[in-house]
Amino acid sequence: MKMFWKKKMFIFSMGAFIFILLFIISFLTAQAQVQGKVRGIVTDAQGNPLEKVAVSIISVRTASQKYETSTGKDGRFAQIGIQPGYYQIIFKKDGFIPKAQEIHVEIASDTNLEIKMETADQVAIKNLSAADKAFVNATNLYNKKNYQEAVAGFEEAIKLNPGNWAYYFNLGLALKKMNKTEEAKAAFKKAVELNPESFSANKEMAELLAKDGDFSGAAEYYKKAVALSPSDADAHYNLAVCLLNLGESGEALGHFQKTIELKPDYAEAYFQLGSIYISQNKTKEAIENLQKFLELAPQNEKAALAKQLLEYLKK
Repeated sequence: MKMFWKKKMFIFSMGAFIFILLFIISFLTAQAQVQGKVRGIVTDAQGNPLEKVAVSIISVRTASQKYETSTGKDGRFAQIGIQPGYYQIIFKKDGFIPKAQEIHVEIASDTNLEIKMETADQVAIKNLSAADKAFVNATNLYNKKNYQEAVAGFEEAIKLNPGNWAYYFNLGLALKKMNKTEEAKAAFKKAVELNPESFSANKEMAELLAKDGDFSGAAEYYKKAVALSPSDADAHYNLAVCLLNLGESGEALGHFQKTIELKPDYAEAYFQLGSIYISQNKTKEAIENLQKFLELAPQNEKAALAKQLLEYLKK
């Protein structure tokens, strides 16, 4: 009996081990399905692959979230396990002008890039290296919340290399933290001019304009942001709010609907939809959306108003 008990315990332990192993595998698989991948090839102007190009993938939301890799002999690089979001991706190699662009990593996405780098003379390389150093130092200061010093650092980088959109974008973020709205808008505007395809620069510019009550100007930048990233629920919602303030409720309705299509738990969008349906005398749709809003956000500051509206609609 004693020997049998030991055998049973051994079998149980092996079963538990297998269960834990399967759990870990399933967890890692789930993580892989959520995270994205970025890969690509870097060449010179003639199309020859460039080896040992440093590739930095830095989150727009927080510079402390970053990934580092480099190209192989075939000029190719790959980085897996990247959390969804917007990133600045920077390419550097001695003798070449650094290159920066923005990418959007989506859930389980595979972003493929083709990058061409141009050579620079020694004077230009020296200036560019100094600009890059100033930018890195300024970014570190920004992460430490030393915004005033960070601004000075970003401005130094811009003086050395005025053609880099990322320098202006990060300058704008630092100025925004200091509540220097006009200066921040000027920086974001320049970033958009240098890189019209930057979702983040367009979004930041739109946000500041909207806060100033310039809904017409903000709508234009949000429209660009939505075109660049059609799957971004916040961009659709903010564009819809601007359109609503401009009296364009019909167009706003479509973007609020798109918001909840992309993010079904976006409570504020249901409230806005309910309000629009009331103005269109669509009682059933108004009730459904206001009820959904209260279900998702019962403590929201608009909850009391939503309840009053529902009482009126149900009479």
